[in-house]
Amino acid sequence: MIYLDNASTSFHKPDCVFTAVMEAMHQAGNSGRGSSGEAMEASHLIFDTRCRIAEMFEADGPECVAFTSNATEALNTALFGVLHPGDGPVHAIATEMDHNSVLRPLYALEKKGLELTVLPADRKGRISLTDMEAAIRPETKVIVCTHASNLTGNRNDIHAIGEIAKKHDILFIADAAQTAGVFPISMKKDQIDILCFSGHKGLMGPQGTGVICVRPGVKVEPLKVGGSGILTFQKEHPSDMPEALEAGTLNSHGIAGLRAALGWIQETGIDRIRQREQDLMMRFYEQVKTISGVTVYGDFSQKDRSPVVTLNIMGMGSSELSMILGEDYGISTRSGGHCAPLMHQALGTEKTGAVRFSFSCFNTEEEVDEAARAVKEIAEEE
Repeated sequence: MIYLDNASTSFHKPDCVFTAVMEAMHQAGNSGRGSSGEAMEASHLIFDTRCRIAEMFEADGPECVAFTSNATEALNTALFGVLHPGDGPVHAIATEMDHNSVLRPLYALEKKGLELTVLPADRKGRISLTDMEAAIRPETKVIVCTHASNLTGNRNDIHAIGEIAKKHDILFIADAAQTAGVFPISMKKDQIDILCFSGHKGLMGPQGTGVICVRPGVKVEPLKVGGSGILTFQKEHPSDMPEALEAGTLNSHGIAGLRAALGWIQETGIDRIRQREQDLMMRFYEQVKTISGVTVYGDFSQKDRSPVVTLNIMGMGSSELSMILGEDYGISTRSGGHCAPLMHQALGTEKTGAVRFSFSCFNTEEEVDEAARAVKEIAEEE
C-alpha cells in the first residue's frame, strides 16, 4: 500500500509516537484530578507538551496553549468565542480557500447577524491581500484564513496578513491544520492572535488531538464548560487559560503521542522535513503535469507550498479515479470535495471533485514514481 493522503491524516508516524501512547496508557491517569502518581504523570506530560508547543509556535507561554480534539473544534472555539453579533454590528473576513471548519461556524454566526465577507480566489486558487485590506470596515472584528489550502497546497503569507490585522487593530485567527509541523510559524512574529491546528497531520501525532493557542489579552468565550479539576464550588467555568478553553478529561494518551512527535520533529528539523516533502511533491508534479488529459490545480510557481498535488483526468469522475488507484494500484488518495466547497467553485471542479495526492517525509521516491505511472496508465486508457 502506498499512502498518499497525508493531508487528511498522517499514517506513517515516528516509532516513538506509538511507544509513547502505549506507555501513557499504562502509566497516565486523569490530569488535574487528584495527587495520585498516575494523575501527576498525566499532568506532567500534558504540561510538558504545552511547553513544547509554545516553544515551537512562539506562543507567550504554556498557559496560552489549550487542547482540543481536532482543528475543527479549535476553530469553532475561536470563532464562536470572539464573534458576538448580538452585541452590535460585527464583521468578519474569510476566504474561498477556507475549509468548512471555518466556513460553517461563520455561516451559523451569519444567521445570528454576523456580517461576512468571503474573499474570492482566482482560477489558480489564489487570493489577493490587497482585496483583503480593502474589505476591512470599522466594524471588522476578525480576519480568519487558512495558512495553506488543503485542496491546492497554495500557501498564504500569514506574516503579511498578520501585519494587516495589526495595522487595523483586528484579531487574526490562523488555521494551520495543513502547515503545523511542516512550516515555521511564530505567533509573535506573524502577529497571530489565535492559532488553531490539529495534532495528527503534519505534526504526526495521534488522531483526537488538536490545539488552540491564544495570545494573552485576547478573550475567548469557552465553547464548552463543565469539569475542570479546579474551582469546583464556583458556578462559572474557570476564566484563566488554559483551563478556560478545556472542559472534561483531556486525551492524555493522545497528547503523550503528540509530545513524542514534537520531539521527533524538533530533532529532525522542520526545514528538513518540509524540503523532503516538497521534493517528493515536485517529483510527482513534474511527471503528471504533461500527461494528456490530466489537469493539475493550484499555483506551482510558488515553490514553498504545502506538499499537495490535486488533479483530474478528463472524462473521469474523481471518485472513480481514486477508486481505481486504490483497488488496482494500492495507492491511497482523497477524492471528492475535501470540505472545501468554495475552493472547488473557484477552480470549476464543484461537479467533478478532484483527486488529491499529499506527501509525507516517510514516502519514498519509488512510491511517488509508481503513483505517477499509475496516473499515466489510467489517463491513457481513458
